[in-house]
Formats: sequence, structure tokens, C-alpha cells
Amino acid sequence: MTRYYPVSLALGGRQCVVLGGGPLAAEKMHGLLRGGAHVTVIAAEAEAEIRLANEQAMTLWGAQGTIMRAVALMRQGKNTEEGAAQIRQGLSIFRAVGFQIAQPAYLAMLAEACGRMAQVGEGLTVVAEALAIVRRTGECHYEPELYRLQGELTLQSQRPGLQSTVDEAAEQCFHQAIAVARTQHAKSWELRAATSLARLWHRQGKQVPARHLLEDIYGWFTEGFDTVDLREAKVLLEALG
Repeated sequence: MTRYYPVSLALGGRQCVVLGGGPLAAEKMHGLLRGGAHVTVIAAEAEAEIRLANEQAMTLWGAQGTIMRAVALMRQGKNTEEGAAQIRQGLSIFRAVGFQIAQPAYLAMLAEACGRMAQVGEGLTVVAEALAIVRRTGECHYEPELYRLQGELTLQSQRPGLQSTVDEAAEQCFHQAIAVARTQHAKSWELRAATSLARLWHRQGKQVPARHLLEDIYGWFTEGFDTVDLREAKVLLEALG
């Protein structure tokens, strides 16, 4: 009989159960945790490291909940400063227990909060940290959004007499975001980045290229038109004529 173990599975966010609490169970548990799974151990007695891991898992769930609640409140326009503090708190917990999965995503959320508070320097530093993690780990699903946020934060850094230079730097970020999104076939990220670039071009009087850019990606969607990103894209398209 042909055997196929070990296997490669996408375990991120999956619920997995380990039966038993001995050394072998601990080894399996660590492998599942490294793969991003949520692990439940069922055993009459458990090794100390399994008990510790379960305690840490509860801590991680709490930290994740804190971050997501903060982001939800922030996007509703409720107390962005408190939301940013809660995101930082959650990230601190992750780092304290050595949890590295999804760091670029959570850092992107913190960078977004910094932008809302006009803390441009910190926001750009956070984006740079997140992109460094992407390059080091290959965890790239948030990479397009990070480049888009870098562009938006760059626009916020405008100073008198430097508008053209800042606009050019931001445009490069938006192009990079679109290019990476297309490589990943990530249409939602592409839409968001295209909206940012089209908005910049609209301000610069480049109505025709802005409309063509946004029409191409907006026309790909067949549902979800009540979502924030598609609503914003539609409003901008109407303004572009």
C-alpha cells in the first residue's frame, strides 16, 4: 500500500484535536501550532509543555480578540487612540509568547490607526516593520495592503513645496500594491489600491487614466456591491465622469 504521510496541509485557523498527553502528543501539538492551527488536547494527564501551550493559546485568543475589537471600533469612527493602544497591547502579547503568525496583518491594522490619528512617522515605521517581516518569512497575503498604506501615509506627509515629490513616491507605492495584488490574484486588494491611485490621479486632473484604471477592476466584481471598498470605488467612478 502506498503511504503519503507526512502530508502538507493548510492549517491556518483550523480546529485540530490531539488525543493523548504524552511526549508524542506534545510533538504533534507543536507541529500543528507552527502551522497556525487551533489545537485542543484531550488527555487524562498532560505533559507540562502541553498545559503551558493551552494557557498560551487562551492568551493568544484573547489578544486576537482585543485587536479585532479595536479595529472594528476604529473603523466605526469610535476612539481611534484607544483602538491603537489595544492593537499595540495585542501585538505585545503575541511577541511575549513568541507568536509570529499574522504579524503583517496586525501591523497593517496598526498602521491604518496611525494614519487616522495623523501619526504619519509612526505609521510609516510600522509599515516598514511589517514589510521586513514579509520579506523574512514569506507571509505575503497582506503585502499589497501594506504598500497601499505606505502610499496613503506618504501622501499625509506632504509639506509645502514638496507635493510633486510626495505624490510621485506615493504613486510608486500604489503601483507596487497593484502589481503585487495582481501577482497574487487578490482582486479585493487590487481594488483598494486602484482606488487609492485613481483618487490621487483625480486630484492631479488625470481623469481619463484614473477612470480606466478603476473601471477595469471594478467591472470584475459581480457581487458585494454593498461593501465599503466597492461603494467607495463607485463614488469615485461617478466623480470621474
